[in-house]
Amino acid sequence: MWVSWREATHRALYGDGGFYLKERPSAHFRTSVHASPIFAEAVARLLDRVDARLGRPARLDFVDMGAGDGRLAAGVLAAFGDDRLRVTAVEVASRPAGLPEAIEWAGEAPGEITGLVVANEWLDNVPLDVVEQTGDGPRVVLVDPETGAERLGPPLSDPADLDWLAAWWPLPRVGSRAEIGRPRDEAWQSLLGRLSHGACVAVDYAHSLADRPDLGTLTGYRDGHAVPPVPDGTCDITAHVALDACARGEGRLTTQREALRDLGLTGARPPLELASEDPRGYLRALARASAEAELLDPRGLGGFGWLEQVR
Repeated sequence: MWVSWREATHRALYGDGGFYLKERPSAHFRTSVHASPIFAEAVARLLDRVDARLGRPARLDFVDMGAGDGRLAAGVLAAFGDDRLRVTAVEVASRPAGLPEAIEWAGEAPGEITGLVVANEWLDNVPLDVVEQTGDGPRVVLVDPETGAERLGPPLSDPADLDWLAAWWPLPRVGSRAEIGRPRDEAWQSLLGRLSHGACVAVDYAHSLADRPDLGTLTGYRDGHAVPPVPDGTCDITAHVALDACARGEGRLTTQREALRDLGLTGARPPLELASEDPRGYLRALARASAEAELLDPRGLGGFGWLEQVR
């Protein structure tokens, strides 16, 4: 049965027996959260800034969208250490064993949020349609969910999708492809709508209007390796995010490298003198510098897009 990529991806990731209902993401790909607990420390530092800006309210929220195994939520809870904090981990899968009881495990974000929302590699798993430019205009790409084989389907006809394509991903030639990010824009705006006061941060693989890839970015991940994106439920299906479209010209759009540097990460090696004065301290500092450097690497995690919007 031939279906759109949006429908096939939704079934493969979130339908009965879908990838995210039966698998833990950390078994298949490595995020900043799993690279180092320093990432959670930095997010806790950002939460403290938001808290200060809000005047230290009686209740402060931290919401982790697409929480996976809950590691970021647990790390922020431990690093922040304040009884005012309400931590909500949002995930479609069941609650993992061993998570602190103070963390609420939920299928959706709270209706009203005062504090910080972090969507770390969440938007890239919001399903979307793929289109290809033809001599008669863009057509929807259909896929066989069992094999990943593709064929061209009907012309793209939804006015909202056509408007999004014209504004955010114009197709320059016959054969060019685009991933229509309107569902992600809507997911992001819906999340912002739940934020009464505070900040929302999206961190993800991203591209901008100036550098959209000619053939798109749709791919799969299984067991730590990139694989063909076959939407049969056996692998993650992901595509980079047009964060500039999500932003709508508002907020701060930068890279993870710059955002984490602003939060105090440097990746700087400790002075050699410390090695003789305090060998164990030197080794600890060296390990931390290495972990920070990975999070800041512009060719890797540091190159991720970072969108922050406040209310």
